[in-house]
Amino acid sequence: MRFIVRSGYLLKNLQLIGGVAGSNAVLGVLEDFLFELKGNTLSLSASDLETMMRVEIEVTGATDDGRICIPSKILTEYLKNLPDQPITITVNQSDRSIDIKSDFGKYKISGENADDFPKEPQPGDATSFSISAIALLESIGKTLFAVSNDSLRPAMTGVFFQLEEGGDINFVATDAHRLVKLSRSGIEHKGADGFIVPKKGLQQMRNVLPAEDTQLEISYNSSHIFVTNDKMRMSCRLVDARFPDYKAVVPTNNPYNLVINRADLISALRRLSVFASKTTSQVVFDIVGNSLTISAQDIDFSYEGKETMTCQYTGEDMKIAFNAKSMIELLSNLEGEEVQLELSTPTRAGIFRPMEKNENEDVLMLLMPLMVGV
Repeated sequence: MRFIVRSGYLLKNLQLIGGVAGSNAVLGVLEDFLFELKGNTLSLSASDLETMMRVEIEVTGATDDGRICIPSKILTEYLKNLPDQPITITVNQSDRSIDIKSDFGKYKISGENADDFPKEPQPGDATSFSISAIALLESIGKTLFAVSNDSLRPAMTGVFFQLEEGGDINFVATDAHRLVKLSRSGIEHKGADGFIVPKKGLQQMRNVLPAEDTQLEISYNSSHIFVTNDKMRMSCRLVDARFPDYKAVVPTNNPYNLVINRADLISALRRLSVFASKTTSQVVFDIVGNSLTISAQDIDFSYEGKETMTCQYTGEDMKIAFNAKSMIELLSNLEGEEVQLELSTPTRAGIFRPMEKNENEDVLMLLMPLMVGV
């Protein structure tokens, strides 16, 4: 097995899939890249048993098709320190030794048996639909921050892809304290369905998908999701759990509405969070007319902070408390100059929406309140 490839081109593609391969893996072979040569096409794969990524690149001077596992760390470290140039890689299948030849010299490393590498899952009886890469990236980016890290609640450790009749897809994430629902319309799919994609798989998608309007094919079955374009294939095991009934926690009657500049509110919260309790990060919103007073205090250290901002408000005067850090993260993942906060009572969740609506996209973010004074 032998081929020639430019070092920079190889490194770029290995880095694309490298986020899947990890150190201290359960199996040593999971720290390797799988190289598969067929003609002048070289397939590169990485896996952590839950997620697998494969890219295909063109090489020259190929002889003797074959398969080999190559340690990911030493190969990428070597390529990072090599100026871009053609390199020749030769694999001796009998002893699994790998010879690399560049303009600077010759190098040798040991590979592992390719048969020990996890087999790629197959779609089988999968259901498919298409979505643009930029639409999927935006949907992941606006929901991923709200995913829970609590392994005792596995259903919340991923984003719920809820396919509804009529072509809408809801992307939903929650950690029980906040919830994000992004609805995207105009996507053709077969009827109502739903599945949960884990956080790590989504992070990998966000890292490798191109931010462009190219189409992706999304396929899923009872156990895996498959994402494919003309450059790469990715499979990811789904979370085997039932997503909570999120609609039950979204207040439907919110008669009070506050509209405020989003950037100004974020800046105020960042300043006031310095003076808030390090345990709760509590800030209190005191809304009177078109005036919003935000206060924070840390009783243990006698810290206090208070700021007053102008807003547009319709409803009765209200005092309600929130976690400042959670609200900053939530507001930072909204778009537009102004944000609308829908309220009902100090003990019910506040709903945040951008005032500027994007075509084919509707975003709702929910944040649970804190007890005032706690």
